[in-house]
Amino acid sequence: MSREFRHIVRVSGTDLDGSKKIVYGITRIRGIGPSFAAAVVKAAELKPDTRIGNLTEEEVERIEDILTDPAKYNLPARLFNRRKDFESGRDGHLIGPDLALRVKGDIDFMKELRTWKGIRHSLGLKVRGQRTKTTGRKGRAVGVKKKAAIEAARAAAREGRSEAKR
Repeated sequence: MSREFRHIVRVSGTDLDGSKKIVYGITRIRGIGPSFAAAVVKAAELKPDTRIGNLTEEEVERIEDILTDPAKYNLPARLFNRRKDFESGRDGHLIGPDLALRVKGDIDFMKELRTWKGIRHSLGLKVRGQRTKTTGRKGRAVGVKKKAAIEAARAAAREGRSEAKR
C-alpha cells in the first residue's frame, strides 16, 4: 500500500504541517503538549519518527478518536488538562475551541463569584501573584503626566527665547 505525502493534514479542526514528526506536529493543536502528544502516539501504535504527511486517513482518524476520548484508551489522568471538572466531576481533556470556551467560562465564573482571581481578571491586572510595581502597565503612564510635562517644557523654551531676543 503506497502512502502519498500530504503537505497539510487536517487533524481535529487544525491544519498541521506534514513535514513535522507526529509527536511535535500534533502539539500545534491547542491543548496538546509534548507529553500528551507522546502518549497519544503510543496509544495509536504509531512510530514517533513518522511524518504527519505520511499518515493514512485511518491513522489520522485513530489519532482524532484518541484526542476526543483519551480515557477510553487508558491514558493516565495525570496527562489530562481538565481533571475533576467542577460541573461533571470527571477527568477529561479538552482541545481546540472547546478548551478556549471552557477557560473563558471559568474566568467569567470567577468574576461572577467575585473571587480574588476574578477581581484581578476584571481589572485587567496580573492574576498569579506576579509583581506589578514595574511590569504589566499596558501603556499607562504611571506617575507621570506626560502631555502636561511636554507642554510646560515647550512653554518654558518659548519664554526663554522671547527674553533672549529683548
